[in-house]
Amino acid sequence: MPLRRVVVTGVGAISPFGQGAERMVAAIAKGRSGISRLPQPDFSHTEEVPRVAGRVPSIDLSVISRRHRRTMSPMSCWSVLAAEEALAQAGFPRERLSDPRFGVIAGSTMGSIHTWQSIFESYLLERRFAAVKSSAFFQIMGHTLSANLAQALKVTGRVMAVTSACASSAQAVGLAYEAIACGLQDAILCGGADEYHPLTIATFDHMTAASRGYNARPELTPRPFDRDRDGVVCAEGAGILLLESRTRAMARKATILAEIVGFASASDISSIANPDPAPLSRCMRRALDNARLPVDALSYINAHATGTRLGDVAESQAIAQLCGQLVPVSSLKGHMGHTMAASGALELIACIGMMQRGQLFPTRNLEHPDEQCSSIRHVRGVTDTPVRNVLKNSFALGGIISSLVLRKI
Repeated sequence: MPLRRVVVTGVGAISPFGQGAERMVAAIAKGRSGISRLPQPDFSHTEEVPRVAGRVPSIDLSVISRRHRRTMSPMSCWSVLAAEEALAQAGFPRERLSDPRFGVIAGSTMGSIHTWQSIFESYLLERRFAAVKSSAFFQIMGHTLSANLAQALKVTGRVMAVTSACASSAQAVGLAYEAIACGLQDAILCGGADEYHPLTIATFDHMTAASRGYNARPELTPRPFDRDRDGVVCAEGAGILLLESRTRAMARKATILAEIVGFASASDISSIANPDPAPLSRCMRRALDNARLPVDALSYINAHATGTRLGDVAESQAIAQLCGQLVPVSSLKGHMGHTMAASGALELIACIGMMQRGQLFPTRNLEHPDEQCSSIRHVRGVTDTPVRNVLKNSFALGGIISSLVLRKI
């Protein structure tokens, strides 16, 4: 059976820049930073810890009915709002959400850590589980995003969850693409979300991978590929894309934002924490093979690059193995930090924004490229140019690798 073409007809975003995909894209295009200083250290009594993060500003969540909201942590609420934005942009018929051929695939690093903390505080204080609210379980389960999205939107088709840390939403989009291409579903809401918790920063800091040198100047970090980078800046948000079969989208006269043409995912078994350039490069090559595109057809590569010492070097070497300095490369982590499981989807949405604007966005805070990252072609400023084919990388601790290929129609 021939594969069906898969297109993006709607996008939605909640990011450190606030609510709305266009707001996020516009902020990135203007070179703004979504990073701020935390009011106080959350996991240490000393100043010598990371005190910067990309926090989502206050958003009215009461638009979601209390019936559904009671089983949701903030990231599930954000996902519903982002999904509603994507559906509205696509003009997707609400009655079709309950069609068995409409699905949801979404992921997070884990359930809500804030809720986990609340559960243990209640349990350890009173030594009885009865003190824990019954609705809390639905906020901590690994498939909390997908389940809550399905309940809120009345989705009866395929509902799946991806829990692969920072690669979650990219893999969710990839799995949605494959399901629609193979004719298993006609349309799928896909993406991911994560919410900030001090333990996330503490974990990266424990691995000496969190930025702590720019506490007084949060807008100067993270610094992907820069010689003065000093680690990850944790952030939060939600990104949701609506994927449809091209035939169905055209039949209802939907505006097509982009086409998903390739996907690959692989495991780097060289280390559970530190990436190896060779498998990263192979994964990108397989995504291009899946898209049936030569390297020289790429307009741009959106790097995962988070601002860590080892990770940025490995990815730049992998990209150099793939294409040398042929293709422009940038990372968007310098603008909004690392939104964890949301990062793949949010950055894909930004890539679609670049396609629509005919612009490439640079790596923010890249002032002095590290010599070890100099083998690739860095985007140093907003560049006006046609953007037709884009490769987007998303990697995760544990050796999880994924690459997606977008095409402008």
